Amino acid sequence: MSVEHYENFPVASLLLPAHLRPAVTAVYAFARSADDIADEGTASNAERLAALADYEAQLRRIECGETPESPMFARLAAVVRDYRLPLQPLRDLLSAFAQDVQIKRYADFAGLLDYCRRSANPVGRIMLHLYGATAPAGLSQSDAICSALQIINFLQDVAIDWDKERVYLPQEDLRRFGVSEASIAAGKADDAWRRLMAFEIERARSMMLSGAPLALALPGRVGWELRLVVQGGLRILERIEMANHDVFRHRPKLGRKDWLIMAWRALGMTADNKVG
Repeated sequence: MSVEHYENFPVASLLLPAHLRPAVTAVYAFARSADDIADEGTASNAERLAALADYEAQLRRIECGETPESPMFARLAAVVRDYRLPLQPLRDLLSAFAQDVQIKRYADFAGLLDYCRRSANPVGRIMLHLYGATAPAGLSQSDAICSALQIINFLQDVAIDWDKERVYLPQEDLRRFGVSEASIAAGKADDAWRRLMAFEIERARSMMLSGAPLALALPGRVGWELRLVVQGGLRILERIEMANHDVFRHRPKLGRKDWLIMAWRALGMTADNKVG
């Protein structure tokens, strides 16, 4: 898995069990294409929302036991049937994508978390359903990991999101640390910005660590996959800190050295030392 927006599905991972790859690929195609409807191209907001509404209509057809004509939705219908996959996580994704079309600011962290509940958490819940691991404690830990990944993505992509006229940093946090949107537009990584980012990083790190025990609880290759997800998110946070919180000029990304560090830390993860 990567920490990129809607690249949370381990489509090509060598750690993903081979028998699950077709199912993961089918769900990923749904999520990726719907996300592109909300984000890419030159369509109007009304056209984007209409296209997402059509996706919802296709889910209703699947719910009624029909096989959609679209090959992508036909494959998704087979996955839903074969794995008894609940449709609510898919609907939550569509709700989040539609929200991206309409809402560009978040007043507080609670509102941002509600967005993450629908934009990120469904990914983990879908994967756990495919793995057959749906204990309530595991689902809650998965939510923490996925929300943390989404927030980490927001932190590394502040400049990219600004170009899309979006600010995912809560407005209450901007006010608290004295950071204006004009400062974001100017890419001003001053002391106020660094204090804000340090606060956001620590909150995201704490959230990630609270979900990390799930990676130790899941068996075999699935558990190792999730260990790397956790370590990837934590490493991106470190990369932001190493850049002195200046994500405007140094968008953090993972290189070969980072993957070696992540692998080593994944090997060292224990219940008492989740970072490794």
